[in-house]
Amino acid sequence: MPMPMPPNAFLFVGALLFTLGVVGVLTRRNPLVVFMSIELMLNAVNLTFMTFASALHSVDGWIFVFLVLTVAAAEVVIGLAIIVSIFRSRQDIDVDDLNTLKG
Repeated sequence: MPMPMPPNAFLFVGALLFTLGVVGVLTRRNPLVVFMSIELMLNAVNLTFMTFASALHSVDGWIFVFLVLTVAAAEVVIGLAIIVSIFRSRQDIDVDDLNTLKG
């Protein structure tokens, strides 16, 4: 029977994904890429929650993952609505040029 992967491997992958998400948020100007980076960070946190839930034999991690997924879905809907609204009014969606949201 093969040995299961140690939790350290999952935590390392989660930390790597979170770091890639932070780099994407800090370096990119396209808001769609920024939202994808935020989603990557949220999925890294979900991986970490599931790793600890599995290691501790607890259901609490599952509950947090469900809450994070719910918040991520709401964030995507609202964020994409804001991006579409800005693109319709300005025809440009560069993050550096968006200092105010007034019409």
